[in-house]
Parts: sequence; structure tokens; C-alpha cells
Amino acid sequence: MKRSLSSLMLILLPLTLAAQPIAPDYETARQAVDRGDMLPLEQILARIEARHPGRIVEVELEEEDGLWLYEIEVLTPEGRLIEIELDARTGAILGYEEDDD
Repeated sequence: MKRSLSSLMLILLPLTLAAQPIAPDYETARQAVDRGDMLPLEQILARIEARHPGRIVEVELEEEDGLWLYEIEVLTPEGRLIEIELDARTGAILGYEEDDD
């Protein structure tokens, strides 16, 4: 059983890794901004700060299924932590998650 479980893990590992979002390096992100494939981070942050007062505590940029996404965590004045997911090309908000801790 142990051998078959190990074999299964070796088969599933590449599939698991392939499903993970890809975080671009600086050069890839800069080129995408230059091509107009995504908005500059400063524009995204200005939009978030205008709509969601608070302190930005984390920013991530990922490519997922051919779509560039910004994920921004904001600590609200009330002390709530919210994660906002945006389309990096348009700046449209795709969703929110609130940390329930």
C-alpha cells in the first residue's frame, strides 16, 4: 500500500503544481504593463484606496487561466482584513474575501 500511495503522489504532483497560479517576475509584469495587458500597480492601488479606506498590507500579482489578477489585502479602520481580487487588465473587482479570525 505504501508503494502505491507513493506512486500515486508522484503522478498527482505535476498536476497539482500545474494548477497553481503563476506569480510573474518584475520584468514580465513590466512588459505586460508596457503592452497594455495590465494596469500599473499605482493605478490599482489608487482605485482600492478610493473605494476601501484602510491600510494596504499585501499585494500579489498572479496569472491564472490566462488572466492576470491583483490580490490586495486591506486592513479596514474597523480592524477587518479583506482580500480584494481584481482583473489586472481592467481594474474590475472580481471578488472579496473577508478574514473571519
